[in-house]
Amino acid sequence: MRTAVTLCQVPEAAAGPFVFHQPLAEGFALAKQTGFDDVELFLPGPDAFSVDQIKSLAQTHGLGIAAVGTGAGMVKHGLSLTDPSLEKRVAALDFLEQMIAFGGQLGAPAILGSMQGKHGGEASKDQALEWLADALHIAGKAAAKYNVPFIYEPLNRYETNLINRLTDGADFIEANSLENIVLLADLFHMNIEEADLAASIRAAGKHVGHVHYADSNRRAMGLGHTDPKPIVAALREINYTGHLSAEILPLPDPKSAATQTIQSIRSVL
Repeated sequence: MRTAVTLCQVPEAAAGPFVFHQPLAEGFALAKQTGFDDVELFLPGPDAFSVDQIKSLAQTHGLGIAAVGTGAGMVKHGLSLTDPSLEKRVAALDFLEQMIAFGGQLGAPAILGSMQGKHGGEASKDQALEWLADALHIAGKAAAKYNVPFIYEPLNRYETNLINRLTDGADFIEANSLENIVLLADLFHMNIEEADLAASIRAAGKHVGHVHYADSNRRAMGLGHTDPKPIVAALREINYTGHLSAEILPLPDPKSAATQTIQSIRSVL
């Protein structure tokens, strides 16, 4: 398993669960100084930085790109894949495909979280899930062109009313014959929705492709009440070799949150 830390460049997400919000070059340097293997990028869009800029920063600091988030599509542009408006769904899918291509050129998968949207109003749950499945079919094929998976993240009930639990995500993948789609096990969301985090990881098994390593209060692991030992044991049982990525609140400050995360990971690996 490798470690990663989130670098955010989206002003609209300034209060979000991302560790380093400094200018990107400084964020890369801080990630390296703190001891992370890789970084997870949360950018305004596919044109905010060039692929060459990111490659240069990664090479300079000896870091890889773990994944790229697509949440700016929602928080900055108000787009979701399950919007009742066909125009907005088309725009959301276009944004998603551009982010997949951006990440793919860096050898990194893209993550679908908040852009999955919700059902309600003119969109029934069945209709929204059908739109989501259609989008994931396209996303999986687009990511496969770059030999990377596409990551889908079940979110807690306060952020979506579509798929909230990891095992429901696994069932959704299988029921819709989705290819090249893996699940993001976000331990913060799972603390809200799952009865047993380790058991859910074991049940989802081969479908788990990325982990957001966060405590119950979305702070660095060790600053809430989650016990990471059985979780990491479950990840080992399913032969997980991906990232433990710190998508957490930068509290009490970014450097302390990053350091606490590294110390926690080292204590369980």
